[in-house]
Amino acid sequence: MKHIYLIRHCKAAGQEPGAQLTAEGHAEAELLANFLTEKQIDYIASSPYDRAISTIQPLAQKHKLKINVDDRLRERVLSACELDNWMERLKETFEDLDIALPGGESSREAMNRGVSAIEELLVRTERNVVVVTHGNLMSLILKYYDDQYGFDEWRGLTNPDVYEIVVDKDGVKPNINRIWK
Repeated sequence: MKHIYLIRHCKAAGQEPGAQLTAEGHAEAELLANFLTEKQIDYIASSPYDRAISTIQPLAQKHKLKINVDDRLRERVLSACELDNWMERLKETFEDLDIALPGGESSREAMNRGVSAIEELLVRTERNVVVVTHGNLMSLILKYYDDQYGFDEWRGLTNPDVYEIVVDKDGVKPNINRIWK
């Protein structure tokens, strides 16, 4: 069995790539490290964004694990333009995966990017893998494996949040469970 722990970063001070964790976010990162300790993590992959790396830093330090940065785990860009109705437009992109707003990625493009990172991890020898990413991309990865995930599930995510994806040795459809409370 392979376990992928798909994690949304802890609370951050903004959305830009360099946004740092808040004081609450740093405290959550410590709680997350303690929560994951029993999972015997043997590999970490992370978005290059500061808030993602800082989310998993306490676990990496505690277990002397390298954080492997993967650009494919960065957050999806909905649009390069400011959108007054961004929430409505985001919902549309969950309903039609091929909508691409000006300067942005379609849901399908972002999903395929994120899933390509997950698929590479599934063939690695490590059995317990942490993947730190962002809410929109996380929802799209989950949707790829189980179509029930969508806009409402994205809205229900917390910072942090953790989903466990369990895949048997035959690579049959994974079992997905939210394990962060």
